[in-house]
Amino acid sequence: MGRRIRVAPPRAQAAAGVTPPVEFDSYFDKAVKYIPADIVAAWVAVTGLVSSARDVPRQTILWVAFGIGLLVTALWTWKQAAAPGRRPPVTQAIISTGAFAVWVFALGGPFQHVPGQPVYGSLLLILYTLVVALIDPKEG
Repeated sequence: MGRRIRVAPPRAQAAAGVTPPVEFDSYFDKAVKYIPADIVAAWVAVTGLVSSARDVPRQTILWVAFGIGLLVTALWTWKQAAAPGRRPPVTQAIISTGAFAVWVFALGGPFQHVPGQPVYGSLLLILYTLVVALIDPKEG
């Protein structure tokens, strides 16, 4: 299973006889492909290392790591979802980058001092995960 989301072509393309891919991604497939699990796993490792370190500016390191994580998520998704002869996976890269940010907020990280973060982060994570799978990227 590739990382690129496959959706049915718009009706205009279908009516014009554009041949669609054989299979389309289901709601579940899109939810899985939109969540950058590999990057989130790396984030969990980074936060574990930072939290166990002594005499380091933890918050600063977490904010820098978060910024780098956002950039890496966008680039990694772009690269993994790219397909020769197809439009760049802009929508998927944006949604995956947003998913990384939501996961970091839900896990705490640099946001752990935000009042209500555990509750708001968890609710946002549930909502984001359920809603983004309804989005079909135009470039699918």
